[in-house]
Amino acid sequence: MITLRHTSSNDPHFIILVKALDEDLAIRDGEDHEFYHQFNSIEDIKYALVAYMGTTPVGCGAIKQLDDTAMEVKRMYTLPSQRDNGIASLILDELEKWARELGFDCCRLETGKQQPEALALYTKKGYKIISNYGQYMGVENSVCFQKELKN
Repeated sequence: MITLRHTSSNDPHFIILVKALDEDLAIRDGEDHEFYHQFNSIEDIKYALVAYMGTTPVGCGAIKQLDDTAMEVKRMYTLPSQRDNGIASLILDELEKWARELGFDCCRLETGKQQPEALALYTKKGYKIISNYGQYMGVENSVCFQKELKN
C-alpha cells in the first residue's frame, strides 16, 4: 500500500529521492543538464510529498508558488523499480489537491523532451501544453504544461 506524507524540502527522504532524480536527469539531459539544474534548487520548497511503500520511500514531488494564481510542480520522481504502479499519479493528484487547498487556480510545470514517461503522465492527467514560460522561453528541449484546478 502506498502512503503519502506532506513534508518540506528539508525532509531526508525527499533529499535522497531528489538526488536520485538529479542523477537520472544528468544522464537524460546530457550537456544541457547544468542549464536545467540551476532552476531545480530545493532550498525554498515548503510543499513536498514523499510516497512510501510500507516504510520505504519510493517517490516524491513538490509544488512551489510561481505567481499569485499558479503553483509549479517540481521534483517529480519515482524509483525505477516502482514505476508503472501508479505512484506518480497519486503524487500528482495529491499535489494538485494541496495547491487547490492553498487557494491556487492552476498548476504549471516544465519537463524535457527526453522524459517520455513524464510527457505521457502529464498528458494522461489532463495537463495541456502551453508556451514555455519564464526561464524556459526559447528552450528547445523544454515542454511546459498547465492544468486548471477545479474546486
